[in-house]
Amino acid sequence: MSLTRSSLEEVEHDRGAPTVVLHRIERPAPGPAPGPEGTAPARGWRRWAAPAALVGVATLALFLRVWQLDALGFNSDEAVYAGQAASLAGNPNYAPFFPVFRAHPMLFQTLLSPFFRTGEVDVVGRVVVAALGVATVLAVHLLGARLYSRRVGLVAALLVAVMPYHVVVTRQVLLDGPMVLFATLTLYCLVRFVQDQQVLWYVATGAMLGVTMLTKETSVVLAGGVYAFLALTPMVRRPVRMSLLALAAMLVVFVTHPVSQALAGRSQTGKSYLVWQLFRRPNHSMGFYVETVPSAMGLLVVAAAIGGLWWLRRHRSWRETLLVSWIAAPVLFFQLWPVKGFQYLLPAAAPVAILAARALTGLPVPGRIGRLFARADGAPDRRARAVRTVRIAVIALVTLSLLVPSWTAVNQADNATFLAGSGGVPGGREAGRWLAANSPEGSVVLTLGPSMANIIQYYGHRRSYGLSVSPNPLRRNPSYAPLPNPDWWLRHNDLQYVVWDSFSAGRSAFFSERLMVLIRRYHGRVVHTEYVDGTDSTGARVPVPVIIIYEVRP
Repeated sequence: MSLTRSSLEEVEHDRGAPTVVLHRIERPAPGPAPGPEGTAPARGWRRWAAPAALVGVATLALFLRVWQLDALGFNSDEAVYAGQAASLAGNPNYAPFFPVFRAHPMLFQTLLSPFFRTGEVDVVGRVVVAALGVATVLAVHLLGARLYSRRVGLVAALLVAVMPYHVVVTRQVLLDGPMVLFATLTLYCLVRFVQDQQVLWYVATGAMLGVTMLTKETSVVLAGGVYAFLALTPMVRRPVRMSLLALAAMLVVFVTHPVSQALAGRSQTGKSYLVWQLFRRPNHSMGFYVETVPSAMGLLVVAAAIGGLWWLRRHRSWRETLLVSWIAAPVLFFQLWPVKGFQYLLPAAAPVAILAARALTGLPVPGRIGRLFARADGAPDRRARAVRTVRIAVIALVTLSLLVPSWTAVNQADNATFLAGSGGVPGGREAGRWLAANSPEGSVVLTLGPSMANIIQYYGHRRSYGLSVSPNPLRRNPSYAPLPNPDWWLRHNDLQYVVWDSFSAGRSAFFSERLMVLIRRYHGRVVHTEYVDGTDSTGARVPVPVIIIYEVRP
């Protein structure tokens, strides 16, 4: 008899307190050698079916993440992280504009830096993120197989591979895509600890959470998910010494960030960003995540995950408690946190997909449907095949409901609207390159906000300032320098170009109008305009200006 992985069994000790022991589940040994009726090829096919399917899922995931990857240039956050990587590598084109230390730790930027040593680089950074996104799909398969079965792992990997939420974010140079990979591996280590009760896996959980925090420090909220799971699952042994070791491992890994800041003489940077984050104004309404995230994850996926918790409630175990706790930690924190971002809830995508895959592979099929496919004598093998057919059809339907919007998203290059974290900025790269090619070296640019300023500095290599940057240190990102008196700068010819963009104007009509007043006052002349395709009131296709560059003079 061969052995499968360990499972948990609750027993009573002499003191009456529940604890956990390991119970080996045996599976039947392989049957006798196949006869001459040709069953060997069939078994060989079954042996390779699962790996081949996983390769197909990974290929699909990679295709969706690299298709037309260069259609749009960087958005503001991408420009910042890529600029940091380039500055870290000593690229002279970016070092004057992007300081190495800003708001977040530098693990991901360090991984990117070898690709950003010379020239203008953008596509290769996105390719690295796309590859990490595919690695996340494979990690979800491992996690689902470890928690439930290979079938659940494969379906969960398929859902993440085509999920618009994960596809869109892992096509951008953002911290959240790599962070979710390490978060999924953290969850995998925790599952191994629960199943095997080995201190090595508990320490690995802490260390991997530290790596996740080094990618993006806000992932510390996932520690709340671990704590909630352990608090709600008394059957899992959690001795104090092991918990202290895991905590120490997390701190030892993460402390490299503040130490590196201190050695670089930037120890006050983190404190400045913390103060700014605490006093930032809300950027979205409280209903932002309800309006955007479920549809990005897939309404059918979310419905399957929630429905499975109900119709499979008789099979409830510590596994569901773990996954729900992991989902609840970021959802509750960022829902209460005033500042919200489209990609902030991405760590919940993997456990939601696994719960949905568990529900879809265990979908209860009414007896009437099964009997439609069965013989008159009600042969059980025919009904079993019917049940499998129905489940496969439902999985295909759910997958298609994700694939269609993902395919639409990766092909939607021109869009006059923009949601931070959802993709590149149309026209931004082209506007920056125009300034680099047509403006004198050393020109200074005034933009409507810091987002466009970052893009202009990355592609245009021209110093840029955002008009909307507040002079109050508590109301602005410490990386951005304010212009308390832009009139003075313009009057003394210290600003030569002004850039208006529709994306920033849509968020702040006040500063848009103020910028236009300055343009009129200082004889602004349109020298370049970027357009996207739009529609007029009759539905006809018309070019819509999204970025306008003005040359100004006193």
